[in-house]
Amino acid sequence: MITGELKNQIDKIWETLWTEGNANPLTNIEQITYLLFIKGLDEAELNKETEAEFLGLPYTGIFSEMPESFNEIQKEHWPKMRWTQFKNLPAHEMFDVMVQTIFPFIKTLGGKEDTAFSKYMKDATFQINKAATLQKVVTTLDKLDMADRDTQGDVYEYLLSKLSTSGTNGQFRTPRHIIKMIVELMKPTPEDTIIDPAMGSAGFLVAASEYLRKNHQDLFLVQSLNEHFHNTMFYGNDMDRTMLRIGAMNMMLHGVNAPNIDYLDSLSEENKEAEKYTLVLANPPFKGSLDYEAVSNDLLKVAKTKKTELLFLSLILRILKPGGRAAVIVPDGVLFGSSKAHQAIRKEIIDNNKLEAIISMPSGVFKPYAGVSTGIMIFTKTGTGGTDNVWFYDMKADGFSLDDKRTEIKASDIEDIVARFGNIVEEAERKRTEQSFFVPVDEIREQGYDLSINKYKDVEYEEVEYKSPKETLSEINNLELEIQNGLKELEALLNANV
Repeated sequence: MITGELKNQIDKIWETLWTEGNANPLTNIEQITYLLFIKGLDEAELNKETEAEFLGLPYTGIFSEMPESFNEIQKEHWPKMRWTQFKNLPAHEMFDVMVQTIFPFIKTLGGKEDTAFSKYMKDATFQINKAATLQKVVTTLDKLDMADRDTQGDVYEYLLSKLSTSGTNGQFRTPRHIIKMIVELMKPTPEDTIIDPAMGSAGFLVAASEYLRKNHQDLFLVQSLNEHFHNTMFYGNDMDRTMLRIGAMNMMLHGVNAPNIDYLDSLSEENKEAEKYTLVLANPPFKGSLDYEAVSNDLLKVAKTKKTELLFLSLILRILKPGGRAAVIVPDGVLFGSSKAHQAIRKEIIDNNKLEAIISMPSGVFKPYAGVSTGIMIFTKTGTGGTDNVWFYDMKADGFSLDDKRTEIKASDIEDIVARFGNIVEEAERKRTEQSFFVPVDEIREQGYDLSINKYKDVEYEEVEYKSPKETLSEINNLELEIQNGLKELEALLNANV
């Protein structure tokens, strides 16, 4: 969660762009993202160059060789392109280098024409039109310490919160620490094929790539796994080309060369995918409602509904391979809604697949954007059932206050959730009065497939003995007498001093 000085610096950049006439929030986010990308690109290259020098290995990077296609002006600009040099240029020279050389250069970084980066950067335009404005923004951005990749994610999230459509497009509202928790729960493997069908800024995909880098470093030593990681592991869909550009840049900055990011309405007839992925990580839009004609008929077979959160669950069941796993954030209504569609999708997941866990999250997790209560559904596609005992966890705290300010606090259940789910066999003896426990599938069926944790949680009430009304009244009268006597003593003292 972004706080303090970092937030102030982003606000300062935002104000600079706004007062200089850039009134479109999404355009401003895009322009800041381009500059963050250029800054991050140079920092990443410097790290690689330093490592290669330390190890005594040759390194050919992005800035090692000047492109042959460069014209005379661009050749002159080449030594000034890296952020370390670019940030110190006079305003007009900085503007010329950016418009004539740096921006055209970064649009070509995706390499092949069919990569996500090349595809969505092709129609990108640089829209900071004043040299002085560019210099102000670059100077402020240079002060941001973006070495921590969690911080980078928080900056993106804070930028996106400034959209006027805040709260209507839920695809990029997932806090980074919640994304990280879900990835740690699912433990992606080097063989996985991962998709977020409502990807936003690609937060889930980035977190999955970071998890693999941290926990499976050996995958880069195996050629087939290394190629899979860079080319065929990560997939994402979105309906906003700007978000696709931001997502592609985000993935590239995090070391994924060619993610498969597509402009696609995942719920439409255009999406024919089935049994393709082994892992789905998603926080689909909650508030959407679609016309039946716009939705793929396959999805309506499971549950005839206009609600996007239910349709996405149907989609996930379709696109998962048998044995594939999913972790999906859903509004609480999905867990206990009484409509036919709500019950049908829960029945499908429980009876025909394997529901493993329901993690109930407090309503403040998505503030200040939304106050809706949510839960995480974790399930495996089997097509033949397999649900026996469902693990429930009642998350009380996520490390931040649950009001609009979302101030960092010590209380957090995240480590406990990850540890308990990772050793779930030990949960069998836990009582319903505890924070996590198992519920047999037969009991869930008896309750009409209700997955609300409150349906199964036992609350222990402590017996409290209160004094009788007569005793309480007597104590109040005695207290009143003490007050009256005290006032008389005070009055006597005041009169004596007159």
